[in-house]
Amino acid sequence: MSREEGRDKDNPAAQFGEMIRAFGEAISEIFNDPELTKKAREFGDTAAESAKAFADRFHDEDVKRKFNQFGRAAEKFGQSVQEYCRRKESD
Repeated sequence: MSREEGRDKDNPAAQFGEMIRAFGEAISEIFNDPELTKKAREFGDTAAESAKAFADRFHDEDVKRKFNQFGRAAEKFGQSVQEYCRRKESD
């Protein structure tokens, strides 16, 4: 991995795009839909590009607060999906 690729992985914009891509790919695998995978990748790329456009705002306290809220909501969603799956397995 080049030094630039490593820096991109640490960049919040790149991480945001990768998170969106990973989420979309997981959903597409759940529904077994190759077209959804393609759309998720396109959306992830677009989201990453958009995030790069406002990357300097990641230092703004209000933006940090909003991303913290987003992170907590994503974590809560993940936990609820795990709990739902555990309940379904025990039924």
